[in-house]
Amino acid sequence: MKWTWVLALLACAVLALAGTVPGEQPSGTTGHLAPAAAPSAAAKIDSGDTAWLLTSSALVLLMTAPGLALFYGGMVRQKNALATIMQSFIILALISVQWVLWGYSLAFGPDKGGIVGGLDWFGLRGVGLQPNPDYAATVPHQAYMVFQLMFAVITPALITGTFAERMKFSTFIVFTLAWATLIYDPLAHWVWGTGGWLKRVGALDFAGGTVVHISSGVSALAAALVIGRRRGYGREPMPPHNLPLTVTGAALLWFGWFGFNAGSALSAGALATSAFVVTNTATAA
Repeated sequence: MKWTWVLALLACAVLALAGTVPGEQPSGTTGHLAPAAAPSAAAKIDSGDTAWLLTSSALVLLMTAPGLALFYGGMVRQKNALATIMQSFIILALISVQWVLWGYSLAFGPDKGGIVGGLDWFGLRGVGLQPNPDYAATVPHQAYMVFQLMFAVITPALITGTFAERMKFSTFIVFTLAWATLIYDPLAHWVWGTGGWLKRVGALDFAGGTVVHISSGVSALAAALVIGRRRGYGREPMPPHNLPLTVTGAALLWFGWFGFNAGSALSAGALATSAFVVTNTATAA
């Protein structure tokens, strides 16, 4: 068991580093790739950008609840369907509170050695309705915070599929809060936060390839290795109880992904259009 944990942690470290791509900033891009604005630049709210970011935030929320909830809920046995569906909703509630209290500050707050943000923004102190040019110069800081919240919500929700039907509720609560605080928030700061060490060396992550997908995928693998198979696996049938429910969830995920990727442009312009087209084409393929 000890070797399983060691291998899982090593895999997490290797894949996290492999998923970041050093390179130059593409000209004309915004979103997570945007460099910090010059201190003298006047930050001004753009109503169109704000509307797009808030709409995208709602679309990403739709991916978790009900999208991911229905997707996973339809694939488990009927006796565990409600518990599996509720895990996504509980994560939505838990991380929403955690993010407002300390999560956003750890991920995007003033840098502490390139590893994590400080607690200067605890409880959203200093995160107001004026833009923060370090992250998004044309939308209220709270709008950017809400958009990032939806990323923080869906990431641990993605992991729940790997321990479906075999984790106690109390353990699930502790795992979710600990994982968000100790894994997601520091990793988000490394890649996206001002002063993050991976961002400083040129790592590019436009819409969560590293922060969301690699972190949740490797964590899910580690959880599966540690928890093991379901009781009766291979000896008794365990068919999904409602595939139409899963298809409905998949459709909502497809729809919400436009906000996930195109919303990361932080404005409804050419870059968002490109991300929208690529998202739909890649999903269809």
